Amino acid sequence: MEFTDLILHEDNHLLLVNKPPGILTQGDATGDAPLGELAQAYIRAKYDKPGNVFIGVVHRLDRPVSGVVALAKTSKALERLTTAFRTRAVEKVYWALVARRPVPENGTLIHWLTKDERRNVVSAHSHEVPGSQRAELAYEVLRAAGPYWLVEVRPLTGRPHQIRVQFAAGLRAPIAGDVKYGAAQPLPNPRQIGLHARRLTVPHPTKPGETVTVEAPVPVGPPWALVKRLVAK
Repeated sequence: MEFTDLILHEDNHLLLVNKPPGILTQGDATGDAPLGELAQAYIRAKYDKPGNVFIGVVHRLDRPVSGVVALAKTSKALERLTTAFRTRAVEKVYWALVARRPVPENGTLIHWLTKDERRNVVSAHSHEVPGSQRAELAYEVLRAAGPYWLVEVRPLTGRPHQIRVQFAAGLRAPIAGDVKYGAAQPLPNPRQIGLHARRLTVPHPTKPGETVTVEAPVPVGPPWALVKRLVAK
Protein backbone atom coordinates (compact mmCIF):
# COMPACT_ATOMS: atom_id res chain seq x y z
CA MET A 1 0.00 0.00 0.00
CA GLU A 2 1.29 3.46 -0.92
CA PHE A 3 1.31 6.23 1.67
CA THR A 4 -0.98 8.27 -0.59
CA ASP A 5 -3.64 5.57 -0.08
CA LEU A 6 -3.65 6.40 3.64
CA ILE A 7 -4.27 10.15 3.29
CA LEU A 8 -7.69 11.36 4.44
CA HIS A 9 -6.94 15.11 4.39
CA GLU A 10 -3.93 17.21 3.47
CA ASP A 11 -3.27 20.94 3.33
CA ASN A 12 -0.28 23.18 4.00
CA HIS A 13 -0.41 22.62 7.76
CA LEU A 14 -2.34 19.43 8.43
CA LEU A 15 -2.05 15.79 7.39
CA LEU A 16 -4.69 13.30 8.55
CA VAL A 17 -4.00 9.67 7.70
CA ASN A 18 -5.55 6.24 8.22
CA LYS A 19 -2.89 4.28 10.12
CA PRO A 20 -2.88 0.56 9.32
CA PRO A 21 -2.70 -1.88 12.24
CA GLY A 22 0.82 -2.99 13.08
CA ILE A 23 2.44 0.34 12.19
CA LEU A 24 4.05 2.42 14.93
CA THR A 25 2.91 6.01 15.30
CA GLN A 26 6.29 7.03 16.73
CA GLY A 27 9.62 5.22 16.81
CA ASP A 28 10.54 2.81 19.59
CA ALA A 29 13.29 0.35 20.50
CA THR A 30 12.29 -2.03 17.67
CA GLY A 31 13.72 0.32 15.06
CA ASP A 32 10.70 -0.25 12.80
CA ALA A 33 9.77 2.69 10.58
CA PRO A 34 6.99 4.68 12.30
CA LEU A 35 4.17 6.58 10.64
CA GLY A 36 5.96 9.90 11.13
CA GLU A 37 8.96 8.74 9.11
CA LEU A 38 6.72 7.35 6.37
CA ALA A 39 5.03 10.76 6.19
CA GLN A 40 8.40 12.51 5.93
CA ALA A 41 9.40 10.26 3.04
CA TYR A 42 6.10 11.03 1.31
CA ILE A 43 6.62 14.80 1.70
CA ARG A 44 10.20 14.58 0.39
CA ALA A 45 9.07 12.69 -2.69
CA LYS A 46 5.95 14.75 -3.40
CA TYR A 47 7.56 18.16 -3.03
CA ASP A 48 11.11 17.19 -4.02
CA LYS A 49 12.47 18.36 -0.66
CA PRO A 50 16.00 17.18 0.14
CA GLY A 51 17.19 16.88 3.73
CA ASN A 52 15.06 17.10 6.84
CA VAL A 53 11.28 17.47 6.55
CA PHE A 54 9.15 18.59 9.49
CA ILE A 55 6.39 16.23 10.58
CA GLY A 56 4.99 16.56 14.08
CA VAL A 57 3.09 13.66 15.62
CA VAL A 58 0.17 15.25 17.47
CA HIS A 59 -1.15 12.14 19.24
CA ARG A 60 -0.63 8.39 19.20
CA LEU A 61 -2.50 5.21 18.44
CA ASP A 62 -1.26 1.94 19.90
CA ARG A 63 0.57 -0.22 17.38
CA PRO A 64 -2.23 -2.82 16.90
CA VAL A 65 -4.90 -0.10 16.60
CA SER A 66 -5.89 1.31 13.20
CA GLY A 67 -7.51 4.57 12.17
CA VAL A 68 -7.16 8.34 12.06
CA VAL A 69 -3.90 9.94 13.17
CA ALA A 70 -3.27 13.70 13.02
CA LEU A 71 0.15 14.86 11.82
CA ALA A 72 1.34 18.46 11.69
CA LYS A 73 3.32 19.75 8.71
CA THR A 74 4.47 22.94 10.48
CA SER A 75 5.64 23.77 14.00
CA LYS A 76 2.77 26.26 14.34
CA ALA A 77 0.25 23.54 13.52
CA LEU A 78 1.90 21.13 15.95
CA GLU A 79 1.71 23.61 18.80
CA ARG A 80 -1.94 24.49 18.17
CA LEU A 81 -3.11 20.94 17.59
CA THR A 82 -1.29 19.71 20.69
CA THR A 83 -3.13 22.36 22.67
CA ALA A 84 -6.44 21.31 21.10
CA PHE A 85 -5.93 17.70 22.16
CA ARG A 86 -4.80 18.69 25.65
CA THR A 87 -7.83 20.95 26.19
CA ARG A 88 -10.23 18.39 24.67
CA ALA A 89 -11.18 20.67 21.79
CA VAL A 90 -11.24 17.63 19.48
CA GLU A 91 -13.84 14.92 18.98
CA LYS A 92 -12.66 11.31 18.72
CA VAL A 93 -14.89 8.37 17.80
CA TYR A 94 -13.65 4.78 17.83
CA TRP A 95 -15.19 1.52 16.74
CA ALA A 96 -14.51 -1.50 18.91
CA LEU A 97 -15.24 -5.17 18.30
CA VAL A 98 -15.82 -7.32 21.38
CA ALA A 99 -16.73 -10.99 21.69
CA ARG A 100 -18.93 -10.39 24.74
CA ARG A 101 -22.04 -8.22 24.59
CA PRO A 102 -21.51 -5.18 26.83
CA VAL A 103 -24.02 -4.80 29.67
CA PRO A 104 -25.48 -2.23 29.83
CA GLU A 105 -25.43 -1.53 26.09
CA ASN A 106 -24.57 2.12 26.60
CA GLY A 107 -23.03 4.13 29.37
CA THR A 108 -19.95 5.82 30.75
CA LEU A 109 -16.85 4.20 32.23
CA ILE A 110 -14.65 6.02 34.74
CA HIS A 111 -11.44 4.53 36.10
CA TRP A 112 -8.08 5.62 37.46
CA LEU A 113 -5.24 4.13 35.42
CA THR A 114 -1.68 3.23 36.36
CA LYS A 115 0.97 2.00 33.96
CA ASP A 116 3.74 -0.53 34.45
CA GLU A 117 6.34 0.97 32.11
CA ARG A 118 8.57 -2.09 32.18
CA ARG A 119 5.79 -4.46 31.08
CA ASN A 120 3.91 -1.82 29.04
CA VAL A 121 0.65 -2.80 30.73
CA VAL A 122 -2.00 -0.49 32.18
CA SER A 123 -4.18 -1.34 35.19
CA ALA A 124 -7.62 0.13 35.91
CA HIS A 125 -8.75 1.03 39.43
CA SER A 126 -12.21 1.96 40.67
CA HIS A 127 -10.80 4.79 42.79
CA GLU A 128 -7.83 7.12 42.76
CA VAL A 129 -4.52 5.54 43.77
CA PRO A 130 -1.00 7.03 43.93
CA GLY A 131 0.32 7.81 40.47
CA SER A 132 -3.00 7.19 38.74
CA GLN A 133 -4.71 9.24 36.02
CA ARG A 134 -8.47 9.63 35.66
CA ALA A 135 -9.90 8.05 32.50
CA GLU A 136 -13.41 8.47 31.15
CA LEU A 137 -15.22 7.25 28.04
CA ALA A 138 -18.75 6.88 26.73
CA TYR A 139 -19.86 3.88 24.69
CA GLU A 140 -22.88 2.55 22.81
CA VAL A 141 -23.45 -0.85 21.24
CA LEU A 142 -24.29 -0.35 17.56
CA ARG A 143 -25.11 -3.89 16.43
CA ALA A 144 -24.11 -7.54 16.34
CA ALA A 145 -21.43 -8.34 13.77
CA GLY A 146 -21.07 -12.09 13.36
CA PRO A 147 -19.35 -13.44 16.50
CA TYR A 148 -18.71 -9.89 17.73
CA TRP A 149 -20.51 -6.80 18.93
CA LEU A 150 -19.70 -3.48 17.27
CA VAL A 151 -19.43 -0.68 19.82
CA GLU A 152 -19.00 3.05 19.26
CA VAL A 153 -16.64 4.62 21.78
CA ARG A 154 -16.05 8.27 22.59
CA PRO A 155 -13.03 8.73 24.87
CA LEU A 156 -13.31 11.87 26.96
CA THR A 157 -9.70 11.59 28.11
CA GLY A 158 -6.65 10.39 26.21
CA ARG A 159 -4.75 7.85 28.33
CA PRO A 160 -2.44 5.07 27.11
CA HIS A 161 -4.36 1.85 26.38
CA GLN A 162 -7.46 3.56 27.79
CA ILE A 163 -10.24 1.92 25.77
CA ARG A 164 -8.53 -1.45 25.89
CA VAL A 165 -8.14 -1.62 29.66
CA GLN A 166 -11.46 0.08 30.49
CA PHE A 167 -13.45 -2.34 28.34
CA ALA A 168 -11.66 -5.30 29.93
CA ALA A 169 -12.01 -4.02 33.50
CA GLY A 170 -15.32 -2.18 33.37
CA LEU A 171 -17.38 -4.33 31.02
CA ARG A 172 -15.52 -7.67 31.14
CA ALA A 173 -15.53 -7.31 27.35
CA PRO A 174 -11.93 -7.25 26.07
CA ILE A 175 -11.29 -5.90 22.59
CA ALA A 176 -11.23 -8.73 20.03
CA GLY A 177 -7.72 -10.12 19.65
CA ASP A 178 -6.32 -8.07 22.54
CA VAL A 179 -4.72 -10.92 24.48
CA LYS A 180 -2.76 -8.41 26.58
CA TYR A 181 -6.05 -7.38 28.18
CA GLY A 182 -7.88 -10.66 28.36
CA ALA A 183 -9.04 -11.65 24.86
CA ALA A 184 -9.22 -15.43 24.48
CA GLN A 185 -7.13 -15.52 21.31
CA PRO A 186 -5.42 -13.24 18.79
CA LEU A 187 -6.98 -12.27 15.48
CA PRO A 188 -5.81 -13.91 12.22
CA ASN A 189 -3.46 -10.94 11.90
CA PRO A 190 -1.71 -11.03 15.30
CA ARG A 191 -0.46 -7.46 14.81
CA GLN A 192 -4.05 -6.20 14.90
CA ILE A 193 -6.83 -5.86 17.48
CA GLY A 194 -10.48 -4.96 16.99
CA LEU A 195 -10.10 -1.26 17.74
CA HIS A 196 -10.29 1.41 15.04
CA ALA A 197 -10.13 5.21 15.32
CA ARG A 198 -13.12 5.78 13.06
CA ARG A 199 -13.63 9.54 13.07
CA LEU A 200 -11.74 12.66 14.16
CA THR A 201 -12.76 16.31 14.26
CA VAL A 202 -10.06 18.89 14.94
CA PRO A 203 -9.99 22.69 14.84
CA HIS A 204 -7.98 23.82 11.84
CA PRO A 205 -4.63 25.09 13.17
CA THR A 206 -4.51 28.23 10.99
CA LYS A 207 -8.18 28.95 10.19
CA PRO A 208 -9.98 30.20 13.31
CA GLY A 209 -13.52 28.91 13.62
CA GLU A 210 -13.03 26.13 11.07
CA THR A 211 -12.91 22.42 11.85
CA VAL A 212 -11.79 19.43 9.82
CA THR A 213 -13.60 16.10 10.13
CA VAL A 214 -12.42 12.85 8.56
CA GLU A 215 -13.69 9.29 8.70
CA ALA A 216 -11.30 6.37 8.27
CA PRO A 217 -12.40 3.24 6.39
CA VAL A 218 -11.99 0.08 8.47
CA PRO A 219 -9.09 -2.27 7.64
CA VAL A 220 -9.51 -4.94 4.98
CA GLY A 221 -9.79 -8.59 5.95
CA PRO A 222 -11.12 -10.18 9.12
CA PRO A 223 -12.63 -9.21 11.45
CA TRP A 224 -13.52 -5.87 9.86
CA ALA A 225 -14.66 -7.25 6.48
CA LEU A 226 -17.99 -8.31 8.00
CA VAL A 227 -18.46 -4.89 9.60
CA LYS A 228 -17.73 -3.23 6.27
CA ARG A 229 -20.47 -5.27 4.58
CA LEU A 230 -22.97 -4.52 7.34
CA VAL A 231 -22.25 -0.80 7.34
CA ALA A 232 -22.60 -0.64 3.56
CA LYS A 233 -26.15 -1.97 3.77
